[in-house]
Amino acid sequence: MKRMFAIPSAILVAAATLWVAPATAAPPPGTQLSGAIFTTDASGVPVNLNIYDAKEDVYLNGGPGINAPDDAAGLPAGTYSFQVTDPSGKVLLSSDAVACRQFTVNDSGVIQDTSPSGACAHATGLDGEDGGATVQLFPYADTPNNGGVYKVWVTPTEKLDCNGNGNKNCFVPRYSKTDNFKVRSDMIVEIDVRFWKNGVAMDGYAATWVDTNGAHNIKYSEWNPAVLAFHEAHFEATEEGTHSIHVASQPGCSITAVAAPDGSAARVRGGTAMVPVTVADHTEGDHTYWVDVACK
Repeated sequence: MKRMFAIPSAILVAAATLWVAPATAAPPPGTQLSGAIFTTDASGVPVNLNIYDAKEDVYLNGGPGINAPDDAAGLPAGTYSFQVTDPSGKVLLSSDAVACRQFTVNDSGVIQDTSPSGACAHATGLDGEDGGATVQLFPYADTPNNGGVYKVWVTPTEKLDCNGNGNKNCFVPRYSKTDNFKVRSDMIVEIDVRFWKNGVAMDGYAATWVDTNGAHNIKYSEWNPAVLAFHEAHFEATEEGTHSIHVASQPGCSITAVAAPDGSAARVRGGTAMVPVTVADHTEGDHTYWVDVACK
């Protein structure tokens, strides 16, 4: 049920599986941090559906984003902290001190090292694609979530605020990027965003996901059958509750219409659109929530 190419009537274009590269893609407006984070293995290789065999296998990666255009921005240079929680952010699963969960980002926007953490720093690997470091998330406890979902948070260390409004263990959602993953749980629940132009599915285009806590991340549409990516920007293991997807016109894609998962048309204003997506409990079974964007 996952890989269907029919486009809702709100988009009014034919399905296709061709590829068109964007001229120069830009992230949608309104994001507080440029770049993206994502979970991988130690080598930086994307893991199918963000589902891992063991908690020790999950590593953090960062930068412009997987399959982002060459000119896409990475994370701003600086020092960052991370945590692993349940999807709500209320249950801290990371079991060591936040001082041990730090890394630096260099001027190219990728993770450089874990030197700010000193002797208790997490293990690292090397991303063979961008030359940056990957950071092991372990140690952390098992998630209490009945769908087996974990959430990793990243925020600039200087933005940690234990008194901040709505903070999650001192991580303030509006300053944070998040990504979800699962361990030994094969239920597929995801939000996928596709960009269409003249009936052609386009790769390298940015969509922003705002999770149920108000934290965000950016992914790019891609063609990568090895990880079941067929011209979509993937947001994997999205937790139960209401999320939102934000899209904006980018070079090569002036947005004309956006279809929500229920087939209704989202309002497009000034080349931008926001689509609310309500995700069901994972115990209800596999589900892909499609957001389709028509471009001219």
